[in-house]
Amino acid sequence: MLRRLYIILLTGLLITLSFSTAQGQNTTQQPQRGFARRTLYQGDTILWIELRPVYVYKPIKFKNKRQEKNYGRLVRNVKKTLPIAKEIKGIIIETALKLDSMPSERERKRYVKQMEKHLKDTYTPRMKKLTFSQGKLLIKLVDRECNQTSYQLVKSFMGSFKAGFYQTFAALFGASLKKEYDPEHVEDDAITERVIVLVENGQL
Repeated sequence: MLRRLYIILLTGLLITLSFSTAQGQNTTQQPQRGFARRTLYQGDTILWIELRPVYVYKPIKFKNKRQEKNYGRLVRNVKKTLPIAKEIKGIIIETALKLDSMPSERERKRYVKQMEKHLKDTYTPRMKKLTFSQGKLLIKLVDRECNQTSYQLVKSFMGSFKAGFYQTFAALFGASLKKEYDPEHVEDDAITERVIVLVENGQL
């Protein structure tokens, strides 16, 4: 029963965040950087390749096998949930562009309703495959992309009642929608950020 409620919480929260943050999302996309370039030097054409940066961190000294095992689990969880968080970010951008192009409020509401059904059909089966720790991490990763806590986003766009509703459900699983993602001051978040950077760069 608790697992079913947890799935409902995750799916509903992700759908809410997708639509609420779409209204305030900066949709300007950065141009892609080319890695292979040509340069004319003293009459000769030289091909040069710009390599991606390599991030070097101080090796982690695990206190025991359990801590090492937890780190390995975090790496696996990030690899599983980070793509979903990026999909949500893509949905935010796509939805914002689509809503901005619609002339009437009626069309926007119809589109939002269609997207809500699509998101439920798409993400509910995937939420069922996540563990509790993966679900909690996914909420953090979505917060990381939006630069606001889930509670603030839901309260701003959906009202205090719905924000309190999701916060109550999250508390059942030891999570808090008000907790900020702070890799500069929170050790667990700092380790998560390190893993994210290395995974995104293909080093893990």
